[in-house]
Amino acid sequence: MQKLPLSAVVAGLIAVLVSYSGPFVVVLAAARAAGLSEAQTTSWVWAISIGSGLTCLVLSVITKQPVITAWSTPGAALLVGSLGAYHYSDAIGAFLFAALGMTIIGLSGLFGRMLAKVPTGIISAMLAGILLPFALGAFQALPKAPAIVLAVLVAYFIGRRLLARYAVLLALLAGTVVAALSHDLHLGGASFAVAVPHLTVPTWDLSALVGIGLPLLVVTMASQNAPGLAVLRASGYTPNDRLLLTGTGLASVLLAPFGSHGINLAAITAAICTGEESHPNPRKRWVAGAACGVFYLICGLLGTGLVQFFTALPKPLVAVVAGVALFGALLGGLAGALEDVPAREGALVTLAATASGMTVAGIGSAFWGLIGGVGVHLVLTLWRRRPPATPSPAVEPAPAQEPVGSR
Repeated sequence: MQKLPLSAVVAGLIAVLVSYSGPFVVVLAAARAAGLSEAQTTSWVWAISIGSGLTCLVLSVITKQPVITAWSTPGAALLVGSLGAYHYSDAIGAFLFAALGMTIIGLSGLFGRMLAKVPTGIISAMLAGILLPFALGAFQALPKAPAIVLAVLVAYFIGRRLLARYAVLLALLAGTVVAALSHDLHLGGASFAVAVPHLTVPTWDLSALVGIGLPLLVVTMASQNAPGLAVLRASGYTPNDRLLLTGTGLASVLLAPFGSHGINLAAITAAICTGEESHPNPRKRWVAGAACGVFYLICGLLGTGLVQFFTALPKPLVAVVAGVALFGALLGGLAGALEDVPAREGALVTLAATASGMTVAGIGSAFWGLIGGVGVHLVLTLWRRRPPATPSPAVEPAPAQEPVGSR
């Protein structure tokens, strides 16, 4: 049996670390705002963790690509203000409705065909726009915890010079050691216990389907699955959109009665596992996706205890480690946006709009950056006026000849 590449395993670990130290907080906020019980909240955590873990692991192994999935962060943000307005069983019905919609769209293959027509430069620019705030965040964390941030940055670049495959691991270890020495690690409150899922029979309420189900479907497809496919494409892979979207959709259907509001393709954490920081050989990066799935499954089985462990890490440490882990993917996205000369102006619009972080109609900036960039590209290329043709000098018509083989 071949030895698993350590750098790819570390990439999977960091992807999970970023998920639970950032987007996961939105899920907890939605649970608190809706007044869910501890059992319901624990089941929700279990469902999204198990769903993310199974889809990461199975899809990465099947496709031999680093397929990174997660729960819908914009969907969870949508639920912060709306979940409490409905009976919990009606909300579960709305989750199931959205999951069925995602599965049907995935089976159709239409979503992937539409995305495949977008110029590669605009796709790369969207990837760069998604990742740029994280690279900036690495340096914005410097005033908050200078010792931790400087330790991570120094260790990373020394690692890049001497042990490129393990640069991110060295950065994570250096930051953790400095955080421990400065008493910024607070891990004593985590309690580990096996999570118990809680089944809720869905009920159907039209207002919940319209108020939760439809918006959840739209924001998940536009703000999560579209960038998720784009990240794989920008990293040189050819994702099977039908398999990936149908797989995550079916997982969402099965886990909705346990509280999962949606499993989908990831973008930010995916970029950690799809670039050279994960492994120099693209054919071996699938291990990062499989490792990410295993770590998700461990978090799901241990309930909120391991999640509390992740959330106890200092935020500047998580910010700077995520930033350096995404440097390579960001560089690749910027290079791809510049290489596609005909689409450069559209790519610039995509980059700026995506990096702005704006939200319009509940849909995140990545989708609007994609729409804006494609629109600009079409305006500048599709209806470009052609120069008038130069009239050719008059030429005497040649005498008619008999067709070859006429005799």
